[in-house]
Amino acid sequence: MKTIQAVFENGVFRPTIPVELPENCQVEFEPRLVGRPDDADHQERVREILSRRFNSGQHDIAERHNEHQP
Repeated sequence: MKTIQAVFENGVFRPTIPVELPENCQVEFEPRLVGRPDDADHQERVREILSRRFNSGQHDIAERHNEHQP
């Protein structure tokens, strides 16, 4: 059987295309998230935050990397 994509709404999986299965038959599947409607906005927000520069006043933070190591 081919892969069927569905949308989860109000506690029910709704196929995005017609499915040819007998009424009331039982099926077994493992949901795999393929995307969310807000993915693009969320990813853009993460990129914006990561692109900010933090000014600590120190020009070479790596120089002190092992300072607090046991």
